[in-house]
Amino acid sequence: MSKEKIYLFDTTLRDGAQTKGVDFGMDDKVKIANALSEIGIDYVEGGWPGANPTDTSFFNEPPKLKSNLVAFGMTKRSGRSCENDPGISSIVNANVNHVCIVGKSWDYHVDVALGISKEENLENIKDTTKYFIKNNKEFMFDAEHFFDGYKNNKDYALSCLKAAYDNGARWIVLCDTNGGTLPNEVAEIVSDVSKIIPNDHIGIHAHNDTGNAVANSLSAALAGARQIQGTLNGLGERCGNANLVSIIPTLILKNSFNKNFETNIDTKKLKKLTNCSRLLDEVLNKTSNKHAPYVGASAFAHKGGLHVSAVQKDPKTYEHIEPEQVGNERSIVISDQAGRSNILSRLEKLDIQINKDDPKIQTILDEVKDREFTGYSYDGADASFELLTRRLLGEVPNYIQIKNYEVKIVKDTDKKNINSIAKAYLIVDGKEILCEGEGNGPVNALDQAIRSNLDKIGKYSDYLKDLRLIDYKVRILNTGTNATTRVSIESSDDKGKSWFTIGVSPNIIEASFKALLDSIDYKLFKENAPSSSN
Repeated sequence: MSKEKIYLFDTTLRDGAQTKGVDFGMDDKVKIANALSEIGIDYVEGGWPGANPTDTSFFNEPPKLKSNLVAFGMTKRSGRSCENDPGISSIVNANVNHVCIVGKSWDYHVDVALGISKEENLENIKDTTKYFIKNNKEFMFDAEHFFDGYKNNKDYALSCLKAAYDNGARWIVLCDTNGGTLPNEVAEIVSDVSKIIPNDHIGIHAHNDTGNAVANSLSAALAGARQIQGTLNGLGERCGNANLVSIIPTLILKNSFNKNFETNIDTKKLKKLTNCSRLLDEVLNKTSNKHAPYVGASAFAHKGGLHVSAVQKDPKTYEHIEPEQVGNERSIVISDQAGRSNILSRLEKLDIQINKDDPKIQTILDEVKDREFTGYSYDGADASFELLTRRLLGEVPNYIQIKNYEVKIVKDTDKKNINSIAKAYLIVDGKEILCEGEGNGPVNALDQAIRSNLDKIGKYSDYLKDLRLIDYKVRILNTGTNATTRVSIESSDDKGKSWFTIGVSPNIIEASFKALLDSIDYKLFKENAPSSSN
């Protein structure tokens, strides 16, 4: 039996751009569009030409994509023809062959938002559809608020769909614009629509206001829809859009779908999905969601010793797919819940060769649990865990010793500025080195004290010159002014590598310095730097 194709339509660059705090530049749009095209998305909606300078410029010089590039817009305004509507002109003159036009299908919106008659709204849909078809554009009609409209006035909502379909629309997209429809309702309504519109002309556009956008999209596909619209990582206003990053692997890897349907994305392209998801986060300068299905860093992370023991025997015991299928990887978390299985698995990943019966395994496990009792957490601090382990195994040389340090906070009463000044006395090859620095806060001052004096550190200066601190987080572990503080630092270098280290102390400056020194030691160890002859 031949499979039916489900077409994938991405609207990250248009609907996703309506998210609070998101403002894509031209380079951002091109980068994201190319990434979507490379994984095999059928339609990439680039924006709304004429609505803003960025989108207009994007369509004036569109990127060359394997995907179909789509221009978005709305039906013509009442009281004027398509030829005399500036919004319609901007879209029809865009350098694309595919357009997606939104129009009202909820009679309440026609009455209140547009303030026109229901018949006039139908005429606007008909005329707009005919105009784009006459201009040789593949026409898609986004039936805005369709599900609410169907519930309120079924006959009128369906007549809006027919107004577009009967005049040549390739796709009729049913939009749950308010995001309040539930999966069972979506299935029932799509099934009803399929009685008057063929399945291979029906699309779904779901919003996530009840947390059901992915479920609604999949329900619509099972009920007859053959185009699914959504965004990378569910980006979108309010609660977001349907998350294509969750939908795509479900369509390809789950038997309920892959036995009857196919997409333009094959298993090879699917392996690019995690990178594509994280590319968007990089463009938006935000931390990736660790708990995102399929692509999150924790999606295949195992913490409990019982779980890890089973995963080592067969990953299927606690994983619904192989992480490599979507470009992700398995992670064994080290914590106070860890058992020998966790430790052995992590050591194997670090390429540390050790016999499973070696008593040092228990030594490492006991040390991890003792440290976590005092506030350490190696869940996410891989570099500090590796250093701890290798130090216990005698594999980490002595590099830079800290004899002592001091930090002063000085307030300029005249200029009302607060400055942090740090001094650190280091010992390298038996020589004491004084490093001084100023910074925006005590941690930055200590960092600058070392960084600005690399020339004094001698043989380690070349190894550390590209070391950068890119993130710094503090967590107070208990209450009161004598609370224990946990500091996490993310560092990176010019090779594109990044790593996380941790420090714990009742003193926030000491906790920070511990994490900072672990970062330095990790960098030196990975660079195979020589030991100090202290």
